Amino acid sequence: MKMIIGGKFVDRPEKLKVHYPYTGEVVDEVPVATAEDVEMAVQSALEGFKTMKKLPAWKRAEILEETAKLILREKKRLTETLVSEVGKTVREAEVEVLRTADIFKLAAEEAKRIHGETLPFDSVKGSEFKRGYFLREPAGIVLAIVPFNVPLALCAHKVAPAIAAGNSIIIKPASQTPLNALILGEILLKAGLPPQAVSVITGPGSTVGMQLVKDPRIRIVSFTGSVEVGQRICKEAGFKKLSLELGSNSPVIVTDTANIERAIAAVVSGGYSIAGQVCISVQRVFVHKKVYKNFVDGLIEKVRNIRFGDPRLPETDMGPVIDEANAIRIISWFEEAKQKGATIAVGGKRNFTLVEPTVLLNVPEDTHIMKEELFGPAVAVNEYEDLDEAIRMANSTRYGLQAGIFTSKISEMMKAIEELQFGGVIINDSSRYRADFMPYGGYKDSGLGREGVRFAIEEMTEIKTIVIDTRE
Repeated sequence: MKMIIGGKFVDRPEKLKVHYPYTGEVVDEVPVATAEDVEMAVQSALEGFKTMKKLPAWKRAEILEETAKLILREKKRLTETLVSEVGKTVREAEVEVLRTADIFKLAAEEAKRIHGETLPFDSVKGSEFKRGYFLREPAGIVLAIVPFNVPLALCAHKVAPAIAAGNSIIIKPASQTPLNALILGEILLKAGLPPQAVSVITGPGSTVGMQLVKDPRIRIVSFTGSVEVGQRICKEAGFKKLSLELGSNSPVIVTDTANIERAIAAVVSGGYSIAGQVCISVQRVFVHKKVYKNFVDGLIEKVRNIRFGDPRLPETDMGPVIDEANAIRIISWFEEAKQKGATIAVGGKRNFTLVEPTVLLNVPEDTHIMKEELFGPAVAVNEYEDLDEAIRMANSTRYGLQAGIFTSKISEMMKAIEELQFGGVIINDSSRYRADFMPYGGYKDSGLGREGVRFAIEEMTEIKTIVIDTRE
């Protein structure tokens, strides 16, 4: 496939190969952008922004609505592409396509609700004759750097609010999964987005991505990925707005008053979908000692029933991880935990990129799986005696994106809300829950800013204050 620069399709002799994670076979290739291509994309975005800024809200909403319709029309192609380049199961890919269309619909609605408010100047002595208000204006060029795991929907979470706010956009997809972003670029052009306002530029993040990050003409960088790359972006970006979603090591607490069957189902759904490659995947589970055995027995039974294998087969529940290097790393974390005293109750092995759904028990706190982000199909389950201990363990990582707690007591619910150091606390569901309209982002090393369409629009706009002296 060709990349898109200012609405034009561009090819280059140097290529990046895109692999099917399950087998490693090459499914397509994309060009590697040159430094000149990056410059062309920025120049085009500057011109595109002039056009976007003048588009009325109804027109931006119309483009977003048409994008949603075209995504649904291209559902089969997008689904097959997500399966081929990400290794998602067919069902997971279909859900992502439908979700992406919904994000654009939501952005179309929010485009009509961008507004300011009047300011009470007469509340200030000496300002009795002042009247005024503030309004929101688009910020400029938005650089959307997209991860490999949910590449279409998370691209939409950056692109749709940017369009709704009246910005131009440059999309830099992950090198492993660029194809769906290129299809989305085609769709945006068909939907009527001004051509100069959109580029989808492919190539390594270390070169192409960082050249864009450093460019002072780009006003906003919206990035989803690792803490290490996020920290580098902070150092290199210069004076611009940053929205960084940097992952997690998400805990779920199960109290002795919880609905155990519901908790087990949520942990399985939240821990193994997309082979655990979701920032808010359930990774650590803390279960009260009174219900620990019942919970573990039920969890192991359900995990053993997960059908894992070729994601192209409709009966498959879970596919591979993105590449063999990550599969090897994941298994090494299991082995480290085992050497330090943990028990692997089920799973723990791999075949190329296919990592077995795994449950680890009694995992020491000084292991990678308890401290860092696994991004793999496993949960670590430990028991606790009182809620203070569970909350302390939940808070014990450098991350703070989302956490869950299962309880039937209001007092336990409120204690968790007040003391868990996370950007989202989910009651009676797992950390994996997310609705696309809600503010989404984390504390500590989990990032800066918030996604969720309305909240991303706030990040992607500037406030202009108007003050009028009414005296003649």
